[in-house]
Amino acid sequence: MAIKKEYDVAVVFSQDQDFSEVADEVRLIGTEQKRWVQVASAYPVSPTFRNGRGINRTNWIKIDRTTYQACLDTYNYGI
Repeated sequence: MAIKKEYDVAVVFSQDQDFSEVADEVRLIGTEQKRWVQVASAYPVSPTFRNGRGINRTNWIKIDRTTYQACLDTYNYGI
């Protein structure tokens, strides 16, 4: 989708650091296309949830657990 210029901002609802490589690739695509592209990591925060970090090299968006759960895709893609 980044290659096809279908978005300017991607929000990943995860804290999985493996996605930092994806964020790097998306920014590279934006640079090559001479356009602005951002990648953000939305993740839950609460007094009981200790991992207070988003994905490295993304913009971090702290959200409450209820909002985070409501945004998750629960479809089983057969993986």
